[in-house]
Amino acid sequence: MRIGELARRTGVSERSLRYYEQQGLLRSERTPGGHREFGDWAIDRVIRIQALYAAGLASKKIAVLLPCMRDADGGPSEIADRKLVDELCTERERIDRMIADLRRSRDILDEVIDAAALRTDAAEA
Repeated sequence: MRIGELARRTGVSERSLRYYEQQGLLRSERTPGGHREFGDWAIDRVIRIQALYAAGLASKKIAVLLPCMRDADGGPSEIADRKLVDELCTERERIDRMIADLRRSRDILDEVIDAAALRTDAAEA
């Protein structure tokens, strides 16, 4: 399939797909006319890349991780090693810290909302 169809089928822009290829996250074959051609496997790969970006991983980390994953099921591969597991645990801890920070921020915002609501309710009474 050409890049436009891959973009349509994954909901990812052609520009992002070119970036993924530039970063070594995605590969294509070239037609004699120079157009990119992707196999059906690319759909799962792009979805996996998007999920890893959404988890907060950088493209360099994703490039290390992708060869250790099966596109179809995301299961561990034979080339996954202890170093990779440790790096992924570190990433998960970073995400957990971000979640905790966001929860604290939300709690503070809730306090401000409650205080403002009390003031407006008192002023209207």
